[in-house]
Amino acid sequence: MSYENKILQMKKMLGKKTEERAEQPKFVKPEVPFYTEEWQQAGLTLVNNDFGVLFQREVRYPFDYKHGHYRVGELQTAIDAWENANVEHPYALTSENRIIFWDTETTGLKGTGTHIFLLGFLQQEEDEFVLTQYVLADPANEAALLFESKLWQQSATLVSYNGKSFDWPQLETRWTLNRQTMPPLKMQKHIDLLHSAKRLWKNDLEKMKLVQVEEEKLGFKRQGDIPGHLAPIIYFDAVKSGRADTLMKVLQHNEWDLLSLITLYIHQTKLLFTSEQESAITYTNIGKWYGDLKQQVASEYVLTNVTENYRDNEAALAHFYLAFQHKRSARYHEAIQSFEAAIVSIPHRQKLQAYEQLSMLHEHQLKEYNQALFYAEKGLELVAKSQLTLEQKEKQIFKWQKRRERLQNKQQ
Repeated sequence: MSYENKILQMKKMLGKKTEERAEQPKFVKPEVPFYTEEWQQAGLTLVNNDFGVLFQREVRYPFDYKHGHYRVGELQTAIDAWENANVEHPYALTSENRIIFWDTETTGLKGTGTHIFLLGFLQQEEDEFVLTQYVLADPANEAALLFESKLWQQSATLVSYNGKSFDWPQLETRWTLNRQTMPPLKMQKHIDLLHSAKRLWKNDLEKMKLVQVEEEKLGFKRQGDIPGHLAPIIYFDAVKSGRADTLMKVLQHNEWDLLSLITLYIHQTKLLFTSEQESAITYTNIGKWYGDLKQQVASEYVLTNVTENYRDNEAALAHFYLAFQHKRSARYHEAIQSFEAAIVSIPHRQKLQAYEQLSMLHEHQLKEYNQALFYAEKGLELVAKSQLTLEQKEKQIFKWQKRRERLQNKQQ
């Protein structure tokens, strides 16, 4: 006897009435859309599974296929670099990972009425890369699209651009709405290259859209691309009219997105491990990133290279972050030198921090109270000239005045 039946019998024995469980409505397989033949003629393949139908497109690329500056086969070189590295990093991949570059196109930005109408996957198979795109036949066939993705069946490392914040939550929502039909969605490891792009190119790139990154960093410029915001309109028109010619341009847009994910991962890995031609800002950001990851040796190595190979005004922030590295290592004189080198060109907020650190180092580590007072006075002057709100300025002035008074007392 099952556990459930035993519970029911116990309830009857206690004289409690139990409500009959409402039967779940049986799944009814949707009909095949009227435009199936036209979509097939446009270049799509009809796929039929237990939950309905969807359309599929597949493209294969040899390892020497070039997208912008890079050949897709250089991904293995990037993976080799991570496997031979002596640093831990959340973006590291190994040959043991099953890696899928993925992207979606949706009918909107949020809400339960937003459908995923295109799922794109790009992964290595044997000696080539294979692009597989699954297209939603119509909203009634959503379960068929989700099931065919096989994300319920196997785990992988997904690599995306803004997928962690947008694509994956959208997929989870659609899966939840189909939970009575679908097997559970497996959780996947996720690497979001938008996050790393922000890390690498903060204060360097004005916009972080993939199209801008492609043009400025990857050497790829799209020709005849469909703007992303038009994709939902094009999809709905294709479903309504049955014509898929323009829809194929949306698939091309998605294909370029996926190819750029491979080359972006290659490029970012090169930046982290080699002296690829980039700005002092980028390498300073890399050094700070390693520092935030507690990889102090790697951080100091990168920041030192910036200070040695770029002009002082370009390397100012590198001096600033390097100063904290020196202080943590108890190299106080080097920390002071780095903070002093940074002060000339760093932004206001960091400059105020530098004055504070210099005052603290001279007071607590070197016991040089006159010099500590000098930097406290500099800090007060900077606060007075700042663009802070009145309340913020009052708090800062109070803090710096207390420091000054303490140092004046120590001089006596």
